[in-house]
Amino acid sequence: MSSANGRRDYSLTGKENQRAQDRGLVTTEWYTSPIPRQRMKELMKRKDGPAIRDTLILFALLIGTGILAYYSWGTWWAVPAFFIYGTLYASPGDSRWHECGHGTAFKTPWMNEVVYQIASFMVLRSATPWRWSHTRHHSDTYIVGRDPEIFMERPPIWRILFMEILHLYGGPKEIKRFFLHCVGKVDRTENEYIPLSERPKAYLEARIYLLILASVTGLAIYQMSFLPLMFIGLPTFYGTLLMLLFGLSQHLGLHEDVLDHRLNTRTVYLNPVFRFLYWNMNYHVEHHMFPMVPYHALPALHNEMLGDCPKPCSSLGAALKEVMNALIKQGKDPSFTIVKPLPSTARPYYYGPAKTSDPNELKSTGTKPARTGGMTHGA
Repeated sequence: MSSANGRRDYSLTGKENQRAQDRGLVTTEWYTSPIPRQRMKELMKRKDGPAIRDTLILFALLIGTGILAYYSWGTWWAVPAFFIYGTLYASPGDSRWHECGHGTAFKTPWMNEVVYQIASFMVLRSATPWRWSHTRHHSDTYIVGRDPEIFMERPPIWRILFMEILHLYGGPKEIKRFFLHCVGKVDRTENEYIPLSERPKAYLEARIYLLILASVTGLAIYQMSFLPLMFIGLPTFYGTLLMLLFGLSQHLGLHEDVLDHRLNTRTVYLNPVFRFLYWNMNYHVEHHMFPMVPYHALPALHNEMLGDCPKPCSSLGAALKEVMNALIKQGKDPSFTIVKPLPSTARPYYYGPAKTSDPNELKSTGTKPARTGGMTHGA
């Protein structure tokens, strides 16, 4: 449902929500690539070892770069030192938040929860609300009016993109939510997906986050120095560039309102360093189609799905070029959408149910989905 200026309502409380339900795009089955059952069981096997190793490496890097940044404070060397520290703080914080939120990074549940809570604070996302937000993102991926994590509307709002280079759009919104949660309330969007039983956890988390941030701010005031905040709090703003670039590559420029992750999600080949920082989330089609496969098994899952998926982007740069070209075109024509050719071995794209006489609506290719690819909460 478009507004008078041609822009759709991307909120979860507008008419698009009901429209998506009427079109059969909600609580339904998504396309999945054919993977032998026994092979899928092998890929879904969880392990503690890889995530323990990667977590120890990450925090060793944070401590090491933090020491360098501390001793460089007051010199020009502090600029690159804190840039590296902030990047290691924010970008892996985002990917660790993501994978531990799925409960698949570690085999041991409490390890997932501990890292999830730490990573949630690092990227200033209240753990419980974002757990449910991401559940909705997986069940209704880029369904307008349903998905709370659609990064950019059509036509694009460039101001938001430029503000997010320093997290100046999303960051203040999250801090505002902390204060709202602190007094026992949620906003209208969160009211759509956070169960009543889960809200006390969100309120407690917000109070703890604000207490930590207030303590670090108090220390900074006492020392008459920004240095404490440069280590806790501010990295979520000055260190988010790589996290933003990774996020831009996931879905932008592709289809909205379809039931096939090959149409609305992008897989990108990355170098080993970026893959470590991103925890293999560059295999994003694979992750969305089979979200219970742990991050360390995504490369193997990718190999299993090669014959049923479009060709991945060759690099982060190639993906970003594709995204930016699409956003520019969507600025002039919001309906512009990238559709990548499938290999000859692939099953046809599945767009969604044909439940409307409107020729502009979605059309089914006739291919039936195998089973749901949505995220299972708490699994």
